[in-house]
Amino acid sequence: MRPFQYQRAHSISDASTIAALPEAMLIAGGTNLLDMMKLQVATPSQLSDIGRIGLDGIQDTPDGGLRIGALATNTATAVNPRVRADYPVLARAILAGATQQLRNKATTGGNLCQRTRCYYFMNVDQPCNKRDPGSGCGAIGGVNKLHAVLGTSDQCIATYPGDMAVAMTALGATVVIATGKGTERTVPVSDFHRLPGDTPWRDNVLEAGEVIVAVTLPPPVQATQLYRKVRERSSYAFALVSIAAVIAMDGGKFTRADFAFGGLAHKPWHEPRIGELLVGAPPSPELFDQAADLLLEGAEGHGDNDFKIPLARRTLNAVLAEAVEKAA
Repeated sequence: MRPFQYQRAHSISDASTIAALPEAMLIAGGTNLLDMMKLQVATPSQLSDIGRIGLDGIQDTPDGGLRIGALATNTATAVNPRVRADYPVLARAILAGATQQLRNKATTGGNLCQRTRCYYFMNVDQPCNKRDPGSGCGAIGGVNKLHAVLGTSDQCIATYPGDMAVAMTALGATVVIATGKGTERTVPVSDFHRLPGDTPWRDNVLEAGEVIVAVTLPPPVQATQLYRKVRERSSYAFALVSIAAVIAMDGGKFTRADFAFGGLAHKPWHEPRIGELLVGAPPSPELFDQAADLLLEGAEGHGDNDFKIPLARRTLNAVLAEAVEKAA
């Protein structure tokens, strides 16, 4: 770990000022950042601790939704009575994502901003356009079992590693961002992360000086909520494929069908056409296959990860079948 200056922010304004500096970084729980600093993947000259600026609350919103502060820990969110009762897919995703020790430190904002766990990104001796623009993508033609099959580019095929944001995407959550100019802007979680394109080092839409202050969840609806995570081992491995689903049925037909997918792309993957296909239709194996066709349109394996394409199809079929059974 390289030497750095450490200071504590006392307000959102302080945090925004530090976030605008080119070689400075903010730290909350630090569960991802400290790993990268130890490996010299991240080498900030200045580190600002934002853990005491009062963003750890979880409150009801006037419209009946829920506002989760950026510094609320994953544990606090997962065990919150309203999250467990009204947004169980979020609690399940968080509990599937990491050990209790990590959940006790990891925060909502930090979880959204975590960086990829690609072998090549985390190893400074390997080429990585995300870490060192122009050096190449070692995963293309290399070891890429965990890598993306959707939304990739010739610059990067890494996946977003998180679980929480997948569930938030399916729920239609929104990120609240302080701009550093005394104002706030909101971005749907589904639009917060970026695909790699020609700028794979840009993971999300945050601009210099911007700080996440909260995530808001819309008012709950009566629906079946599921989170299924397929991984190599049951003990806190990253997803090969994960699916968050919010599904409602009435009269033997789908009335709501919102999905988000993890382990397949550089961001939680959201394909609204699946919901458009399902809503108003009765369930059938043929319909489920059509939904999988929409999900995997344009999917491309890179060798080691070719298996993800049929695995995603089978997993979506299984989630749909389980949802129909529970909604009956």
